[in-house]
Amino acid sequence: MTDQMVLKAQKWVNSTYRGVSGYTTCPEDGKTGWSVMYSLTRALQHELGITALSDSFGPSTLAEVTKRGGIKSTETNQNIVKIAQSGFFCKGYHAGDIDGGYGFNTQTACADMLDDMGLPLATSIPPKAVKALLTMDAYVVVGGGTDKVRNIQRWLNGRYWEKESFYLIPCDGIYSRDVQKALMKAIQYAIGLADSAATGNFGPATQAGLLAHPVNKGDNGLFVQLFSAGAVFNGPAWYRTTNGEYNTREASFTDTYDDQLESYIRAFQEFSQLDKTGGGNYQTWAQLLVSMGDPDRPATACDTRFTITASRAAALKAAGYDSVGRYLDEEPGGTLDKEIKPGELQTIFDAGMRCFPIFQYGARKLADFSYTSGYQHGLKAHERAKYYGFNRGTTIYFAVDYDATDPEIASNILPYFYGVRSGLASRSGHYVPGVYGSRNVCIRATTEADIRWAFVSGMSWGFSGNLGFSLPKNWAFNQIKEFKFVNGGDSFDLDRVVHKSGADFGASSINTPGTPTDAFIGYLQELYDLARSYGKGDPNLLVMDYVRSDSYNDGQWKLLLGGADSGFIDYAESHGMSIRRTFIDGFTATELGAEHLLATVCGHYKMQQPSGNLTNRGDVAGWAGDLSTFYGEWRRDADDYADGRSYCAARLAKSDVNSSFGYADLMEDADGYLIANAIRSGKNIVDAFRDHYVNGGNLTRFKRFYQNRFHGSNQGVVDVSYAFFAQQDDDLIIAGITWLINSTGGFPTTAPGALAYSKLESYLLGFADALQSRVGAETRQRATYIARHGDPRKKQTR
Repeated sequence: MTDQMVLKAQKWVNSTYRGVSGYTTCPEDGKTGWSVMYSLTRALQHELGITALSDSFGPSTLAEVTKRGGIKSTETNQNIVKIAQSGFFCKGYHAGDIDGGYGFNTQTACADMLDDMGLPLATSIPPKAVKALLTMDAYVVVGGGTDKVRNIQRWLNGRYWEKESFYLIPCDGIYSRDVQKALMKAIQYAIGLADSAATGNFGPATQAGLLAHPVNKGDNGLFVQLFSAGAVFNGPAWYRTTNGEYNTREASFTDTYDDQLESYIRAFQEFSQLDKTGGGNYQTWAQLLVSMGDPDRPATACDTRFTITASRAAALKAAGYDSVGRYLDEEPGGTLDKEIKPGELQTIFDAGMRCFPIFQYGARKLADFSYTSGYQHGLKAHERAKYYGFNRGTTIYFAVDYDATDPEIASNILPYFYGVRSGLASRSGHYVPGVYGSRNVCIRATTEADIRWAFVSGMSWGFSGNLGFSLPKNWAFNQIKEFKFVNGGDSFDLDRVVHKSGADFGASSINTPGTPTDAFIGYLQELYDLARSYGKGDPNLLVMDYVRSDSYNDGQWKLLLGGADSGFIDYAESHGMSIRRTFIDGFTATELGAEHLLATVCGHYKMQQPSGNLTNRGDVAGWAGDLSTFYGEWRRDADDYADGRSYCAARLAKSDVNSSFGYADLMEDADGYLIANAIRSGKNIVDAFRDHYVNGGNLTRFKRFYQNRFHGSNQGVVDVSYAFFAQQDDDLIIAGITWLINSTGGFPTTAPGALAYSKLESYLLGFADALQSRVGAETRQRATYIARHGDPRKKQTR
């Protein structure tokens, strides 16, 4: 949207300075951006007598502004005042007009900005505030920001702005690289470093100062404030509740180490794989402040480019390392000789260690990443992993070995991982894709490209992608230190890696035959046996409850399905069980989400399908819930997709589109419905899974789902779905539909029943089209699969 005062500022600065040597014009479009801020910066430099103009408001510019005492209300150079007025308008502050008069409106704009920054009120602009004025930093909460973070940003500015080495930071509510550096400087001031030594880097003097300043419950004062600020900046901490649910705790900015802060720190320590003390010891300080944390804390994993011989394996095991990352291959033309050697894996296993495979070709610059290169790397990684004999379901970590920025992640890195997924899937999905990279790369690859596990390059703590970002929820490994590992007269480079308990830990064997789901079915068998020995309740239901308990056991899900049996969760975990979240479907090579699947099974198992077109809470746990969240997305995007059928055609049940109702979701909905029916007919959950995924049930999943739940026709899909949305009489379902739709569409989103029938029908026909197209694709794919692998349904009868 065009802002007339920003447009006026652009036209004024261009017309005034266009002929000045070194001046760069900005677009005259009425939109605030770096281009106009750069033009205003060059204009100010010219007015200050600086001849070598630059986009950067650097030390020389600041020194000249400081000589003048900032921009005072008594400033006689009208162009300098006009530059300030233009800056105010570009930042959203009303300065009256661009007239060169430092009047009431300009003074008010100045006072408002200084207050937003956390600085003392004044009518003149201090030198550092002049520098901040000509940036794109915001001083009010922006999208994605929080008041909690903004309050700390203002506190940091207000307390330290007069320090020579401290520059004003944004107060936008977002934890960023600049904010992290400001906090580090504040800590350096607090531990007594001279102003000139406060660099914002986590160096030896800072580390020594933090070692000398632990904080604990009951403490108060500045160090508690700084510690709690780091806690707030790290965001919600995940923790496991006593009834088996995963939840989060949040910290608040405080000067007293109270119960809330201690509770948060315990959760943060557990999530970060630290000793769960609840106190602010050095390791916790370090983990709050830098991505590597304390590089010398205990670590049970490592990675290296060097061959693991029997001697090295024994020494690593003796040093406490239980898993080692090794490279599947070396890029063409490489000279590091880093790939796994023949017999090396068995040497690792014989020493009692595991191995997690890494794939890296180049990966050190933007041009190395694209969908095409990702697809080719997926194919190559599959070929090499098969050559070494890695079993089905092994995670391969694909490297992003440079500091990729947000725009680069969007333009190249995410398409690369879409390609990786497609390449692996084209080879029957034998292997699971993982990501190695900065925290930001790992977060975005796992949330936007559905990459299962993250290997964080935490020791690259200076990466912008590691500053201002928390650990990803699904981190498995965190690389914290590179050093020389000494084994007698032998030494080699090694990276110390922290492993998160319960996450991927690599392979412990190779060349083990079986289907992609054998391991998961074996896991279900273990759970089922434990459920039977537990002796309380339906063993099938206990297995469902356990697997869904992390993600589908709170809020609306607890109302819908009932609470999972916390006693059995404790019992299973006391016997060494943990949640397995994914497995590979052998027919389509798709990674399925076990938690969503078992929640769907649970819903249909507890609530049998009603007659005719009626629906019930079992449907909400599966297809109807997904159709609701996707409806919210459609209404959110209605300006671009007025027609619901077209929206479904573009985004529903697609493997390469990030939506709330993807291809795997539809597969899980169909499988959950069919498996629940099999259990209701008398099979136990293990046999039902085996029949479906090993004995050929998955070859006709969509056909049977389409026929049995929707009467085998597109009109049946429309009728059943319409009854769910518009003819519902279950108050809990109605509340659930509203909650699901608003969770993706925003509040308030128009309810389906409030739409004209023709509009809702078009959307439901889109769902029917997607389901019918999957039935057709399944028929074609089944013929190819049987020709290549044989018919599993016939094998089981021999």
